[in-house]
Amino acid sequence: MDQAWLVPVAIAFGFLLGAGSAAAIVAAHRRGQRAVAVITPTVPEGADEVIDSLESAGIVLDASNNVLKASTGALAFGLVWNQALMHPELVALVDQVRRDGEPIGRELHLSRGPFGEASIYVFVRVARLGTRFVLVLAEDRTESYRLDEVRRDFVANVSHELKTPIGAVSLLAEALESAAKEPDEVKRFAKRLSIEAERLARTTHEIIELSRLQASDVLQEAAVVDVDTVVAQAVDRNRVAADKHGISLVSGGDAGSEVFGDVGMLVTAVHNLVANAIQYSPDNSRVGIGVTHADGAVEIAVTDQGVGIPEAERERVFERFFRVDSARSRNTGGTGLGLAIVKHVVQNHGGDVRVWSHAGSGSTFTIRLPEAASTPAAANLKLGAAP
Repeated sequence: MDQAWLVPVAIAFGFLLGAGSAAAIVAAHRRGQRAVAVITPTVPEGADEVIDSLESAGIVLDASNNVLKASTGALAFGLVWNQALMHPELVALVDQVRRDGEPIGRELHLSRGPFGEASIYVFVRVARLGTRFVLVLAEDRTESYRLDEVRRDFVANVSHELKTPIGAVSLLAEALESAAKEPDEVKRFAKRLSIEAERLARTTHEIIELSRLQASDVLQEAAVVDVDTVVAQAVDRNRVAADKHGISLVSGGDAGSEVFGDVGMLVTAVHNLVANAIQYSPDNSRVGIGVTHADGAVEIAVTDQGVGIPEAERERVFERFFRVDSARSRNTGGTGLGLAIVKHVVQNHGGDVRVWSHAGSGSTFTIRLPEAASTPAAANLKLGAAP
């Protein structure tokens, strides 16, 4: 062959060889990418945004039940652990959907995470997402179940608490009939009947009040409230009971404090604390009501010189129908609902209530509420202020 042709032929051969090698490399890379996509699938387009926007639990699973995407709620509920579903019940639902192809909705009671004994109630819906993926949605219904349980307990407690005064009224009525010809006995039974009737009326009223406080619209009439007036009205309501036992009611502290809320409810809460202090204080003692405000908070503290609360019972004093001294409460007409009402009123106003006590040294109950903003608009909405 002529030497002049060797150079162009060699160049052309090198070019073809290089192009072929490059094409083979590109093809191999594409095959590798397809293989990786099969092994590690991605969430379908748009699913990421939907899952991220969910307040409830949302989970996307691949064909091997690996978790590709989980919402914050799914992690918080403990449904996902180490990129896998935590609960066999959920896995069983996913497998059934893969087999049948039909969506499933089910109420489940599941453990909350891999540790501890906490559990949750969830309504789970499982459905296909495309041909290879499965979507799991879970709505937390634990609070609903908890409220149902509280409601059942409340009804049971009410039934138990009402049995005593109703039974007493019935027995006293029979005793009155039997003692019709004995005037002194009639007077004694009639007085006792009046006491039981008042106790029954008080218990019924407080049950209704507590039920109303648990409604969602209890602050429809909220406005700026003058705390000095709240304290004054609460003290006035308890003046007769305090004078009967020689207990002095002393109020003071920072004047001019204001909170945003319902004046009637706040008066009831402070009244209940003062009444409770009088009930558990010895005769001829003192109950103090003090108001302080600082750092955007208003505190109303009620202090007595009574018997105090044992440490083991301090966490329970705000429970419905709980009494530190059941015998004393019965003798004084206590229902065991006063502090529960205080707790609900304060919580409805965005505050908290706490107790300090030492057996034999008295107790201090403190209501803490957000201070109302000092603005002209707020001033126009003031309730409970003295004219």
